Amino acid sequence: MNRIVDVGSSLAASVARLGAGISVGRPGRRPEKTLELYEFEGCPYCRKVREALTILDLDAMVYPCPKQGPRFREHVIREGGKAQFPWLVDPNTGDSLYESDAIVKHLFEHYGGGDVPLLLSLGPLTDAGAMLASALRPGLGARYRAAKPPERPLELWSFEGSPFCRIAREALCSLELPYLLHNVGKGSAGRAAFVERSGKMQVPFLVDPNTGVEMFESADIVAYLERTYAVG
Repeated sequence: MNRIVDVGSSLAASVARLGAGISVGRPGRRPEKTLELYEFEGCPYCRKVREALTILDLDAMVYPCPKQGPRFREHVIREGGKAQFPWLVDPNTGDSLYESDAIVKHLFEHYGGGDVPLLLSLGPLTDAGAMLASALRPGLGARYRAAKPPERPLELWSFEGSPFCRIAREALCSLELPYLLHNVGKGSAGRAAFVERSGKMQVPFLVDPNTGVEMFESADIVAYLERTYAVG
């Protein structure tokens, strides 16, 4: 895809969500154990959960489940009972949840102030906005492309509302590459540590512990993932 069209359509998807997933709200207590999220980037219901994670300044281990993906979809069916996404596993509470609204409510009850923000609590209107955002990126981050699984999960510093981060996440999802998501939205408590680690406040930032590669720039990240993990 042409780079200008790619970035422009991703920016339009962010605009469609009216700023949801850009800034941190009022986080509550922090989970001791890392949340696990099974989802795929093109799913509008998964988008709502990712927005909640950014608002609550929460990290999560993301297991991408693109359509026809051979690895993590089977795990969800085996452990959860059905191929429905998103699916959240919270080892801190012992809960495993389907349904985006139930997951969002769980996250704000346990790791926020309890009340779900307006943009995530408008029912059909929230769903319609999330669907529009997905429609602006048709098919991207939705279907599996053959890839070699990494020995260790990658790490990505990101926030949901960034159009550039979305492009990197779509590539990770299509190649079914698991990654530890570090949310660093505006106002994140993790920004200072991130700048100290990376040298500047710029996202996306990818770290691949399998190769030692660390890099900024969504286009470079996509090219690296294709070169390193795509098959055929």
